[in-house]
Amino acid sequence: MRSQTDIVIIDYGMGNLRSVQKKFDRLNALVCITSDSRDVAQAQKLVLPGVGHFATGVKNLKESGIWDVLQHKILVEQIPIFGICLGMQLMARSSEEGNVAGLGWFDADVVRFQVSDTLAYKVPHMGWNTSNRTRNSRLLANVPDEAQFYFVHSYHMVCQQPEDVLTMTTYNYPFVSAIEKGNIYGTQFHPEKSHDWGEQMIANFIAL
Repeated sequence: MRSQTDIVIIDYGMGNLRSVQKKFDRLNALVCITSDSRDVAQAQKLVLPGVGHFATGVKNLKESGIWDVLQHKILVEQIPIFGICLGMQLMARSSEEGNVAGLGWFDADVVRFQVSDTLAYKVPHMGWNTSNRTRNSRLLANVPDEAQFYFVHSYHMVCQQPEDVLTMTTYNYPFVSAIEKGNIYGTQFHPEKSHDWGEQMIANFIAL
């Protein structure tokens, strides 16, 4: 790790991290990818990306020693963190995808899409869709309402506290597509694959 001012992208073996790093590099952020819990412990901001199975993500974070460090950095030090896709889902209490507890930062659970028309609505939900804000946020500065973002997921978060919801998206029915609580931010969509508006969101996180 290059310095304590770095934004650290956490590598816990879940998905391709290079596209995330490239977006931060494009915005001239000092960023590094690490699987070392000692680097995570020094971070000033964290990014938790991820694609894949919820229970495997939990297992990998715990086995790497990052899980406990994350809990301290976010809940005690209260540094900003940005969860992307599986990274956002891991912030919930639990998921139907594996009988394990999540990080528990949100009063929320993750459930599989239950679409009413399997011909019209394929699972996973894949491609571009609109994200409609429910309130203002620094993360959404200069991002228009109903901006489109890129999604790839079979599960989505159900939040019990409406104030934690930042945006909603409709795919057969409305679901939570971005969350925010204090220093914790998350998107179900992939801002690193979402062209200008995704890049703007990443720039907003860098500027927090």
